[in-house]
Amino acid sequence: MAKNKIYFPLWLSLAVAVGIFIGSMLDYPKKNSVMLFNGNPQEEKIKKLIDYIQYDYVDKVDTDSLLDGTIRQILEKLDPHSVYIPASEHEAISESMNGEFVGVGITFRMYKDSLTVINVIKDGPSDKAGLAPGDRILIADNDTLYGKELNSEYIIKKLKGEPKTKVDLQVYRKYKDTLLSFTLKRGTVPIVSVPSYYMLNDSLGYIKINKFANTTYKEFKSALKKLQNKNMKRLVLDLRGNPGGFLGIATKIVDEFLGDDKLIVFTKNKGGKIDKSFATSKGSFENGKVYVLIDETSASASEIIAGALQDNDKGVIVGRRSFGKGLVQQEMELGDGSAVRLTVSRYYTPTGRSIQKPYDGENGQSYYNDRIERYYNGELTNGDSIKVVDSLKYITPNGKVVYGGGGIVPDVFVGIDTTAYFGRFHFQALQDFVFEYVDNHREEMNRWQVDEFMLNFDQDNSILKEYLSLFEDQSKIAFESISYIKLYLKSLFAQNLFNENTFYKVLNEDDEMLDKVRDIELEKITLPILP
Repeated sequence: MAKNKIYFPLWLSLAVAVGIFIGSMLDYPKKNSVMLFNGNPQEEKIKKLIDYIQYDYVDKVDTDSLLDGTIRQILEKLDPHSVYIPASEHEAISESMNGEFVGVGITFRMYKDSLTVINVIKDGPSDKAGLAPGDRILIADNDTLYGKELNSEYIIKKLKGEPKTKVDLQVYRKYKDTLLSFTLKRGTVPIVSVPSYYMLNDSLGYIKINKFANTTYKEFKSALKKLQNKNMKRLVLDLRGNPGGFLGIATKIVDEFLGDDKLIVFTKNKGGKIDKSFATSKGSFENGKVYVLIDETSASASEIIAGALQDNDKGVIVGRRSFGKGLVQQEMELGDGSAVRLTVSRYYTPTGRSIQKPYDGENGQSYYNDRIERYYNGELTNGDSIKVVDSLKYITPNGKVVYGGGGIVPDVFVGIDTTAYFGRFHFQALQDFVFEYVDNHREEMNRWQVDEFMLNFDQDNSILKEYLSLFEDQSKIAFESISYIKLYLKSLFAQNLFNENTFYKVLNEDDEMLDKVRDIELEKITLPILP
């Protein structure tokens, strides 16, 4: 593992914060719309203040914005996961967690002031109509979409709509230098949360889950069944980077692995009320071995799964200490399209562990940035540096020691790959390069078949050299990072030419956690006490 010094950029910390925010929605019933300022003296005080400002303040003030800010400030005094969702964001977040939206079924980017299709979602309206990656959508319903500085929000509103409504598109297909007309009927488009599943070898399967939305269990169950039909006996469940989601979906997935009446998770509210979730006899992989991959960004529902399997002596947890979110939220609509997601209870793993990390009642960026502290404390590179508290020690039924407080500690530690980390600094440059390369060689690139691509892509490193030639001072690119850049380059080509599943297949070709799983399989590693 490379020993280079690591600097955590702001965008990465923000991405983690946004991911955990979106993933903090757990499956509790929504409260009915809440009417603010209705009778309580404290509420009346705020209402009077808003009225004074609205009618008597010397300058014109947007009181809606002022109220939004007030609500945010109130919630910031609570915990990092009690949040306000303005009406402008609520619909998009709800769609993401519902696992579907109504639209035309493409992913796109604005490229040189043109709306360019990156991928067409299989069986969606665009796929059925014949749109293809690389197409430029010039006009939608007589509205010109090129030559303007249009943002993604405007484009999305233009292409989304009510089910079965039509949209007329004028499209330029670059590699054929031709203009085409399409009439699409908008339809339901899935937002996939299980982007990859395949067999790692004859009996070991792999499933990647990137969030726990309403459709995730159905996607997971379908993937599990297909892999079992391929004689899968052991499974790698990849929850790295998964910020969480609905509690009920997570417990249904755990149920596939645990025997009847095994405790999965329990919650406790301020009044001491305890709600327990137990496994049923419906699980289809109760006799199979499970490896769960986690890292410092695996949170919430991801930690419920890891904790339930670890505490029931079922799964081998591989990776790094998870994020540490043990709070449960309930959504309450505020009547104007906005909502509050309020923490209403804590959850505990089957042995009784709370894995919520300290927040001291303050909502701030430092809560999400503790991964920086973890790195400088050596925890991300050395498992012995993980701090545990003896008073939070718990024992599983088979005698394995586990700890509460601040995330799930893995059974088998795998440090960060600093080589890969430095390669990620090239993320945007690599994405731009791959898109342009495919766009300029689309007819040639479209001839690739997946198996041939996996074996023979860029064997002479000509594409890698072309990418590296973009940098005047190549000496600033660490030699160790070039292998990761090559791998990520290949994975992005796979994503552009094929799908997300092939993207992960390529990316996993040189993956330290999967290598560790293989070592466990070969009994090169001594595990903690397990059945």
